[in-house]
Amino acid sequence: MPNIITKIERAAAEDVAALAKFGTATIHEAQGRLGALNSSIKPIDRNMRLCGPAFTVESAPRDNLMLQLAIHYAQKGDVIVVSAGEYEEAGSFGDVLGNACVAKGIAGVVTDTGVRDTLALIELGLPVFSLSVCIKGTVKETLCQINGDIVVGGQMIRPGDVISGDADGLVMVRKEDAAEVAVKSQTRDDVEADLIEAYKAGGTVIDLCNLAPVLAAKGLTTDL
Repeated sequence: MPNIITKIERAAAEDVAALAKFGTATIHEAQGRLGALNSSIKPIDRNMRLCGPAFTVESAPRDNLMLQLAIHYAQKGDVIVVSAGEYEEAGSFGDVLGNACVAKGIAGVVTDTGVRDTLALIELGLPVFSLSVCIKGTVKETLCQINGDIVVGGQMIRPGDVISGDADGLVMVRKEDAAEVAVKSQTRDDVEADLIEAYKAGGTVIDLCNLAPVLAAKGLTTDL
């Protein structure tokens, strides 16, 4: 199998755009509480958001050779997702590569290792989600694979699956499920919007969430 696969099937652009409207928690809940990456991978700035098809990269720890190649081959709108062994003590991505990503229109970077130059990356506006922030440099030595199935944050991610990220974390949606999950996310969003309005109108948690029979079955008593 070649080290670099460039021809991948991506989620449809309209499905990616539909999913991009929703928060990651909504998407996670809407698809049956599936797809959440480990909470240890966070945006370097809480205002960062990304959503796009995964361009997957396998990388050796403390080595960013394959990441650099991925930036070369990725397409506009892709999210580069790097599996690097959950190694925190390396800064495998910084402002120089960040500028290369922005110049190509890459939608963001997700990695299970460290990044650096975070102030410059924040100013640049490229969404970056990482396991750590670390100043330690990397080498360019090890050939791995681009666009194979990888595991990042406890989730198996395939090339072209949708990755969505915001201040709450990251969620993955299978590319073949993207349209359905977008519809389910909208339904959940509508239900929650109605619930918020009901609370504002004076509704109670017990009534609106139908907790009375649940509490009665558990034998809850109060002094009211």
